Amino acid sequence: MSGGRFAGQGRDPYSRASAGDYHDRLAKKRRRGFALRTLLIALVVLLAGSGVAVAAWVGNIQSRMNNSEVVTTELREALTERDAPKDPYYVLLLGTDGRPGETQYRSDTIILARIDPQQKVATLLSIPRDTMVTWKGSTMKLNGVHTYDGAAGMVQVVSDLCHVEISHYAEVNFDGLSGITDALGGVTVNVDMDIKDTIHFDDVTELQKGEQVLNGAQALFYCRCRYFADGDYTRMRHQRTFVKSLIAQVLSTTDPTKLVGVVNSCADMVITDMSVTEIASLANEMRGMNTEDGIYTAFVPSVPQMVDGVSYVVADWDQLDEMMKVIDAGQDPSSFNEGGYGNSSAE
Repeated sequence: MSGGRFAGQGRDPYSRASAGDYHDRLAKKRRRGFALRTLLIALVVLLAGSGVAVAAWVGNIQSRMNNSEVVTTELREALTERDAPKDPYYVLLLGTDGRPGETQYRSDTIILARIDPQQKVATLLSIPRDTMVTWKGSTMKLNGVHTYDGAAGMVQVVSDLCHVEISHYAEVNFDGLSGITDALGGVTVNVDMDIKDTIHFDDVTELQKGEQVLNGAQALFYCRCRYFADGDYTRMRHQRTFVKSLIAQVLSTTDPTKLVGVVNSCADMVITDMSVTEIASLANEMRGMNTEDGIYTAFVPSVPQMVDGVSYVVADWDQLDEMMKVIDAGQDPSSFNEGGYGNSSAE
């Protein structure tokens, strides 16, 4: 990664955007629009195509997704309106280890997604959870911002680091991932390597390389296992692979019985600022999406590094700036990861 300056070497990543710029963004009118995410696009397609979303049922789904302990006034104020309904927009996606009823939990997975409804293209940018940032004057890991200031803090810091305005937020608990996978009857994934971990997992402890249908427990193992030579980078790659496979599976599912189960599973595992009606409105725009070529994936150029005795992931902010220009133009950013730490030809 040539030409990059790393955090911890004279650069404050959070202060790159001025406070004035941030407040200018907040001054824009907020509203709720459209969104997409692995599980959210599932819900989109299902509600639009199944014909089972009666008012009472939709109301129940709505109340479960718009958890007021997460979707706060502060979060809504941190989100920014799109200029036009069909404009591309950004969604912050968090994968957490939270369970229903819990208020304290960690954000294990952080993905910034760019959605282009008109071109039917999505870009998923993984941001390592241990990325070193400065938040309110303190140096910490990126997922530490979630601990201090919740969803609103995460939207603010990622918006600043990536120099984009974020229109929507969604978080998904990993335990729920198992439920939606089983509701679909499994998800077909091309597992890129043999995976085994009998120390940190009890249910499923290994997967063999090759294309196979993963059940819920296997999907959870595939997405959460992180004890690889490059640590979290392989795990992030597996998560992006699963996202693409899940979207493809949902878009090919027409069985109403399965669809009802998937919608219910989504409502139990997804918390978002969006309404069911708004989510469903995206369905027609995204129909016909080529899930093989229409979903770009990448990760923030970065390396693991010890800083003052603490293990961080240190981002190359100059490289990220250049990558974000490509992402914002709707192009494939994966070339920025070639030859860099955590790169694998398997993706």
